[in-house]
Amino acid sequence: MSAPSPETTADARRRRGRWLDTQLAPWRGRHRRASTCQVLAGWLWIPQAAAIAWALDALLFARAGHAALHAPLMLLAATLLARTLLVWTGQRLQADVVESVLARLRAGLAAAVAARGPVWLRGRRSGALVALSTGHVDATAGYYGGYLPARAEVALVPVAILVAVFAADWIVGLVLLVTAPLAPLFMMLIGMGAESAGRRQLAALARAGAHFTDRLRGLDLIRVYGRGDAELAQVEDATETIRVRSMRVLRIAFLSSAVLEFFASVSVALVAVYFGFTYLGMLDLRGEVLPLSTGLFCLLLAPEFYAPMRRLAANYHDRANALAAVAEIEAAFDGLPALDPGPLLPPQAGLRALGVEGWSGGEADASHAQAVVRVEKATVRHPEARTPALQNVSLQVASGGRLALVGPSGSGKSTLLDALAGWLPPEAGRIDIAPGTRIALAGQRPWLFHGSIADNLRIGAPDASHAELAEVARVAQVTRFASQLPDGMDTVIGERGFGLSGGEARRVALARALLLRPQLLLLDEPTAFLDPDTEADLLAALDAHLDGCTVIVATHSDAVMAWAGAQWQVPAPTEVAP
Repeated sequence: MSAPSPETTADARRRRGRWLDTQLAPWRGRHRRASTCQVLAGWLWIPQAAAIAWALDALLFARAGHAALHAPLMLLAATLLARTLLVWTGQRLQADVVESVLARLRAGLAAAVAARGPVWLRGRRSGALVALSTGHVDATAGYYGGYLPARAEVALVPVAILVAVFAADWIVGLVLLVTAPLAPLFMMLIGMGAESAGRRQLAALARAGAHFTDRLRGLDLIRVYGRGDAELAQVEDATETIRVRSMRVLRIAFLSSAVLEFFASVSVALVAVYFGFTYLGMLDLRGEVLPLSTGLFCLLLAPEFYAPMRRLAANYHDRANALAAVAEIEAAFDGLPALDPGPLLPPQAGLRALGVEGWSGGEADASHAQAVVRVEKATVRHPEARTPALQNVSLQVASGGRLALVGPSGSGKSTLLDALAGWLPPEAGRIDIAPGTRIALAGQRPWLFHGSIADNLRIGAPDASHAELAEVARVAQVTRFASQLPDGMDTVIGERGFGLSGGEARRVALARALLLRPQLLLLDEPTAFLDPDTEADLLAALDAHLDGCTVIVATHSDAVMAWAGAQWQVPAPTEVAP
């Protein structure tokens, strides 16, 4: 695979920079005010230097009385006070903007993950996604809080200082003008390596975080198989890789600052040498006596001419780190996500965006008007799969009906439920859900959070009453085992349902779905791991509770098939030639 051309790399860098700037949009006005404060504080160096030169010239050279110092000292005090207020205001505004942008980025990344759905999430390492919303988002803070203000300052402050110096002495102005381009040139050359090193460091950090998170979750399995020492060695290797790459980034950052400091020091030294030889009478380029105030004014402004460039150099690696972080986000999401941290819609409200379309009564015939689910010649393929999981599938379920999806393991029953839930848009054909239908899905591998059983039930309905909670727990047979736990429904379980058996976890997930009062209930092996008596009690309770609710259930159980009444054999997809 050939390396990307410089044009392609530059285009990608510009695209990522525009994406970063887009996240600043809601606070752009406040950010501009902060940058304006910083620029005005830089401009005030001119009257401040003039006041100092004026006072020293009057005191040392003109030998004027103390009365002559009143005006320059008043000017100096006013500029110092104004600069202090401007710097303080700018820093406060900048801190508020940075915190707001970082919060928006984290919320937006979470929304982007949720919008892609569980099917997309199954193929990602959760530790890597956590690293994106923590370390990678934090890596952009310097871009907003340091690089952008420094860039605005570099664009406006040195120009004003250069005009003031040219007005005082054109030779010094010429020295500053000639030496100024050297700093940005070397910064750009060093910055190319800084971005590459920063991206390698962030990638190593993400890999280490993902590896560590995965190993923590599987710690019991690691100990059972005696792999503890080997995994510790891998963690140590990953940590060492991060240390080495972090030091490379710091080395580049220090190098860029050192290069700029060198050129700035040489330039200021040239100005000082010029004035020294001039006042000693060894150099006369102007043909006239040079006032002391002019020399002091130019010498005071010369370091400040390079100060914004030094600050930009100090923050230039922040831009490289931010672009590297965005590149990692782009790779994780297969493109730069359009971050919208607004409220997430329930599954049925977002079906159209996912390719699952509803139909209006005017377009449907009589049979369609009574149907809740209609699938017409749908082909469903998992992301990056070579062959479709379901091909040319058609079925229809009337309102209040029950349908059992049957077929061998791997035939596509769970895939069809994912497609009906809106998580897998059809590649071809149509999947129609009646508009406004409330959908709930209880899958084979329900995710239970750390907390009480009652808290896990209330995830979808936080305002549910105790009576409603008790009712769905009774129907789903959660009460059967929860009553034997130390704290009943308030018993705390671990992440992913640690402390519950597989059948108990599925019953909690079923009760959680029932609490939503769905009009379409999708169930995936709800009675797996249950003994016949518990299964019979569960189906009898569901039969009495699900009045008017449409149910589609994937199952291997003969009892569930008999309970559903109608069965639909999932067809095997046609093999596709490679």
